[in-house]
Amino acid sequence: MASLIPCPHCGVRPKEEFSIRGDASLVRPHPEASDETWHEYVHIRTNPRGRYREHWQHVAGCRRWLVVERDTATHTVFSVTDGAAAAREESR
Repeated sequence: MASLIPCPHCGVRPKEEFSIRGDASLVRPHPEASDETWHEYVHIRTNPRGRYREHWQHVAGCRRWLVVERDTATHTVFSVTDGAAAAREESR
């Protein structure tokens, strides 16, 4: 059975229509942060097992950025939020 992702704009779609772009919990460092801080932000990533928030783009649909919360072991999708809406919520 194919994995499905419920796009808030296009409805339930197969995961092949999406492109994963990485960890949605990272916070970009200040432009004047140290080289070590930037190195860790750009190159050092964890590979967690379990529930995780990621940036995905619906490349074969609305082309919107989404924040998908899913389990990396079972691929169960718990929630999908429009990326702009998620960014507004985080800035509050």
